[in-house]
Amino acid sequence: MDFTLTEGQQDLARLTGEVCAKLVTADRLRELDKAEVRFDDQLWRSLAETGVLAAALPESVGGSGLGALEQTAILREIGKSAAPVPYLWSVVLGAGALARWGDEAQRELAAKAGAGETILTAALSEERNWEPAKPTTTATEDGGWKLVGAKTVVPFAAQAARILVPATVSGKAAVFLVDPADARVTPQQVVDRSPQAEVEFDSTPAELVGTVDDGAEILAWLLNHGWLGLAAQQLGTLERAVELVAEYGREREQFNRKIGSFQAVAQRLADGYIDLQGLRLAVTQAAWRVDEALAAEAEIHTAKFWAAEAGHRIAHTAVHVHGGVGIDRDHIVQCYFTAAKHNEFALGGATDHLRALGTLLAEAH
Repeated sequence: MDFTLTEGQQDLARLTGEVCAKLVTADRLRELDKAEVRFDDQLWRSLAETGVLAAALPESVGGSGLGALEQTAILREIGKSAAPVPYLWSVVLGAGALARWGDEAQRELAAKAGAGETILTAALSEERNWEPAKPTTTATEDGGWKLVGAKTVVPFAAQAARILVPATVSGKAAVFLVDPADARVTPQQVVDRSPQAEVEFDSTPAELVGTVDDGAEILAWLLNHGWLGLAAQQLGTLERAVELVAEYGREREQFNRKIGSFQAVAQRLADGYIDLQGLRLAVTQAAWRVDEALAAEAEIHTAKFWAAEAGHRIAHTAVHVHGGVGIDRDHIVQCYFTAAKHNEFALGGATDHLRALGTLLAEAH
């Protein structure tokens, strides 16, 4: 198993990083924090124009046919900039699923998403439902498919042209495509102010993606790629958070000493570095197994667990070591704290991770 990035992967990550570094400045993030919708449309257009958005999509929808390692490299750079763009939801999940299972019209929609001409998203969470593979939203066929139910914290729902919605059909999971204009979309406020919403369906018209028999496979694909993508984005966010706190530890003085030389501070930075290395390995291993078409569920859940756990510890270390300025909403470290907390909450608690890992390990033996 060789985790060395290829030259192409390094170039794609470098290009993404350069675009983000040029456009996502501290001033730009503060501006977006005060905007009505926290979405960097200028960055989104630039990522489309440079070919970053479409790079890891299949050639059938205008992409370059790259894989999960390239997608995680892009997400990592987006995370490093705390950039508010829906690459994971619109391109990785939305366009990726439609390119693989969609009909001709749905694949055209995927191509538009890869070109940055439209936004897609996926509604994978339901209130008080701890089994995302068994959605409580239901679908019935009555002169066309109709959905009843609700999804919560749907990213960029109000900005999306279509939403991928898992639902249950006669006890089976299936995935549908819904126009948000046909549903009730209510904005929700989350910790980093990213645009998310509750979406309610009341006999809402929907298009089936693939077939009902394909539904469980499509939903499992969406969940696994969503968790892996969140873990990769969290990795980038935490990498930059550790860089910020290390820089502060080298510069800030107390009692005529750099605070990084104090044992308590040095130990927390060391713990953060270890957490970061563990998460980097977990994300890379999971993405590699996905690209090699190997079973990757346990590795994805491991990355998911570490992204949430490491995210909690590193985010709090960054704020604590910065002291008073760490809770100043105008300081850049606050952007990384809220981004890391958002990812932590989206990934879920340790109990869910460990239960999922235990089930997978039991099935393997």
